[in-house]
Amino acid sequence: MRSIWNGTISFGLVSIPVKLMNATESHSISFRQIHLEDAGRIRYRKFCELEDREVDSSEIGKGYEDADGTVIPITDEDLAKLPLPTSKTIEILAFLPEDRIDPLQLDTAYYLSVNGTPAAKPYALLREALRRSGKVAVAKYALRGRERLGMLRVVGDVIGMHALLWPDEIRAADGVAPDTSVTVRDKELDLADALMDTLGDVDLDDLHDEYREALEELIAAKAEGKELPQVPEPEGGKVLDLMAALEKSVRAARESRGTGEAAEVTRLPGGRSPEESGGTRSTAKKTTAAKKAAAKKTAAAKTPAKKTAAKKTAAKRTPAKETAAKKAGAGKTAAKKTAARKRTA
Repeated sequence: MRSIWNGTISFGLVSIPVKLMNATESHSISFRQIHLEDAGRIRYRKFCELEDREVDSSEIGKGYEDADGTVIPITDEDLAKLPLPTSKTIEILAFLPEDRIDPLQLDTAYYLSVNGTPAAKPYALLREALRRSGKVAVAKYALRGRERLGMLRVVGDVIGMHALLWPDEIRAADGVAPDTSVTVRDKELDLADALMDTLGDVDLDDLHDEYREALEELIAAKAEGKELPQVPEPEGGKVLDLMAALEKSVRAARESRGTGEAAEVTRLPGGRSPEESGGTRSTAKKTTAAKKAAAKKTAAAKTPAKKTAAKKTAAKRTPAKETAAKKAGAGKTAAKKTAARKRTA
């Protein structure tokens, strides 16, 4: 790992020669600006606006523009003469609990390495003191022409340092919070807690940049003249029912973790049931039982009606059959009498 700064940690009367190295690296994909017509590179040239000519880097310096437009030249020699005691020193100012540092202040991360064998013992002393106390060290240091604030902490077996923004560089959050009054109900909080518990923990080492991977696939496909990857349809939309959205999120989270039917929210955090909390949720078993009971009631209601209708139908059919039978019998009797008369004559 290449060092970007050499200096000394000042720890009271203890001095620890160290090297400063970047602890992070960027994996983002960068693009060039090109001429669309022929893919030629687009380059920027530096012109002096007074002479209207291109100048090279040896002719370029620093200048501060005043409020009235006056430019005040500042040379590297001017900057080197500034009274900056931290120009080569990381001066520890205090030791604080880590939660005293607002995460909004955290900036670039570095590793501090010993610079020479004699520095190993005082380096280890500071590292173990930080580890045992559970505190972090707040320090001042200078880098790239600026005095900066830093936080030293233990990272494994090394001392890491985070550049910190100065407190006056943190903007106030005025006007950021919702400007309307919102009431969050206990039922909604209970569901939010259930969703948080269901999502649970995550191993940060398993997370990766899916956008960068998709971008690499796109570049590879265009380079090989293949069909471009399909873009998935965006999911979601406006949340109209917060409770329904929370319940659906809990079920989806549990199903994704392989809990199957357990995705139904049957108990709220704290052991309370939905009914005890005024909720509207029910389990699959209760729903099934309710459907069966309703079906039985419907069947019971239909049975007497069917029997009554059958009786009425039977009652209507019986007189009609008897009347038809009587007429048929009377006709047969009359026919017999007529036949007997003819024979006698």
